Amino acid sequence: MPLRDLLLGLLVIVIWSLNIIVIKVGVAELPPLLMTTLRFILVAALLVPFYPVARAQLPFLVLLSITFGSLHFALLFIGLGQAEAGTGALLVQMGTPFATLLAVVFLKEKLGPKRLAGLLLSFAGVVVLAGGPTLPSPLPLTILLLSAFGWAVSQLLIKRGPPIAPLALAGWVALFAVPQVALGSWLFEQNQWQAIAQASWLGWGAVAYTAIMSSIAAYGIWYALLRRHPVNRVVPMTLLTPVFAVGLGALLMDDPLGVHKLVGGGLVVAGIALIVLKFGKQRPTRA
Repeated sequence: MPLRDLLLGLLVIVIWSLNIIVIKVGVAELPPLLMTTLRFILVAALLVPFYPVARAQLPFLVLLSITFGSLHFALLFIGLGQAEAGTGALLVQMGTPFATLLAVVFLKEKLGPKRLAGLLLSFAGVVVLAGGPTLPSPLPLTILLLSAFGWAVSQLLIKRGPPIAPLALAGWVALFAVPQVALGSWLFEQNQWQAIAQASWLGWGAVAYTAIMSSIAAYGIWYALLRRHPVNRVVPMTLLTPVFAVGLGALLMDDPLGVHKLVGGGLVVAGIALIVLKFGKQRPTRA
């Protein structure tokens, strides 16, 4: 991979890692479901007018808006409001093991000893994290794991669903998710208008960052890299996301770096590496 593309890939990883910190900053000023609603509104406004989809694809996008929009993103914002950034980032990475298990059960994919070892390491990492003082209480822990599960279900749906351009998918999922999370905010949160009126530039900047930088710019760069290079050269860089998130949490949010977080996080990342990386000889690819 040329140095330019390698740096672009690392830029995307930094954007996604910093997104965890930004969400925590945002939910400190805006209720999490309200912030999620505002994020979806901005994403939909910026993408839907420029990425039309076929009418036959709308039911699939509505379904995906439930699993990806409400179940993953909404629960992610809620969970990060009650958990440390680094710990939250590690727990959300459990989406990859969950997706592997779902693929084995529903798509009849073979597990194999390497992926099985990866699953065992990942879940062992969560157990180690559970023994440390930085793990959130049972409710936010469950919420973050459900968010990871929502991501996993969404990946299987995308894999089996109709081919849709990534940014079109992001825009239309956001559009259909708006009424869902807005209703949730109306039912379970209070003082939304007051929060909007009193939010500082940090709160509004967090909304803009999660929508523009994390969802649009980062994914746009990422899928451009996937078009230019083999998947097995691009995807492994995502293993750096929780590592950077833990480091940024310690640097910017003063999150402690205890032995449980380091060991448990290392096991989670190692397990995911076994799941997503392919070892052995690679055939040379044509330029």
